[in-house]
Amino acid sequence: MTDAGRADPVTADPGLRHGRVSLALSFGVQGVAFALLVTRIPALQDQYGISDGLLPAFLAAVPILAGAGSVLTEKVVARVRPGVVLRWAQPLVLLSLLGVGAGRQLWHIALALGVFGLAVGALDASMNMMGVSLQRAYGRSIMLGFHAAYSLGGIAGASLAWVGARWDLSLFVSYLPVVALLLPAALVGSRWYTEGRSPEEAVGGGAPKAARGALSFKLLLPLCLVMCFAYIGDSTVSNWSAKYLQDVLGSSEQMSTLPYNVYMVTTLLGRAVGDLGVRRFGAVAVVRGGSLLAAGGFALVAGAPGAWVGMLGFTMLGLGLCVIVPQTFAAAGRLFPGNSDAAVARLNIFNYVGFLVGSPLVGVLGDAWSYRGAMLVPMVLVLATLVYARSFAPSPARYGGGHERPHTADVG
Repeated sequence: MTDAGRADPVTADPGLRHGRVSLALSFGVQGVAFALLVTRIPALQDQYGISDGLLPAFLAAVPILAGAGSVLTEKVVARVRPGVVLRWAQPLVLLSLLGVGAGRQLWHIALALGVFGLAVGALDASMNMMGVSLQRAYGRSIMLGFHAAYSLGGIAGASLAWVGARWDLSLFVSYLPVVALLLPAALVGSRWYTEGRSPEEAVGGGAPKAARGALSFKLLLPLCLVMCFAYIGDSTVSNWSAKYLQDVLGSSEQMSTLPYNVYMVTTLLGRAVGDLGVRRFGAVAVVRGGSLLAAGGFALVAGAPGAWVGMLGFTMLGLGLCVIVPQTFAAAGRLFPGNSDAAVARLNIFNYVGFLVGSPLVGVLGDAWSYRGAMLVPMVLVLATLVYARSFAPSPARYGGGHERPHTADVG
């Protein structure tokens, strides 16, 4: 994630560079932790004796509490900086993950998941607040790089979970070495957390008056809807891709495990190069392109004659959806440059709304209608992002200027 060849004094600041690396580490650690939890759900059921009927309540509690954690973070960062919240929320996430693996009774996992959910909400909100702040200081798109680190962590966490399941390790034994490694790394990395200032603040010592407007939910709502639609699409893939490939497209059980892995890899690849696309073509074009590609992926999945065509559709979904969420956070920062922390915290809630809605929505439609038809619903929702694409434009007149330089300045 280097930016060689730039003489910009802001991006040349060693503190900003160290802050960028340490924040990327936090995104990666979070990706590992979350993947270790969600990919071992069958083992959780066995360890705690959770029935299929009770499981959805436990799973729904995590995003609901995460939303509450995001709301609480908005209040907290009015008094302390997001870096302080992140410094303590990340260890809490890792320790609560270890608690999930260590318990034996239902109240043990209820308590551990409750802490995990609240801490994840605070962690997600504070990480993205800092990412928006650093992007503002850099004056060009770097937000996708942070989310690429999260995707990389997710792939690593899912791989570690596979090893634990393959060797029939208990959850505690599976989680302990990971937490023992990542917890000190996260604490050490937190020493270099920093928040960027806009070019105007760096020169003039404070944000321009035009940038200090009050947060308006009416202006933020289009981005909230985009965030929700993107996570409905994401949760559709994570929860239904294996079942769809096996039950609808007739794949083998082994092949049905591939779509989500392919989705994660293409998400990583798309985010790894996405910042270059934003710098070259602008955020609006990248979001439009991603939305069209994702919608095409859903259409291909819905109409696929066989498993391999379905795999191609899920590949397109990863490449398309991966750019939308990071750019939505970045757009909120541009929309409210004087109040970006609060905007990010409120926007982050719709991450969990989409996650909660996506899985049951496809399930209900699939049972009542057909699973092929159900795939068209997230397709339409993702296409609706095109209606709001102009909300991603870095218009000086709309955003107060200075948050992100024209993308033509980032070429060459």
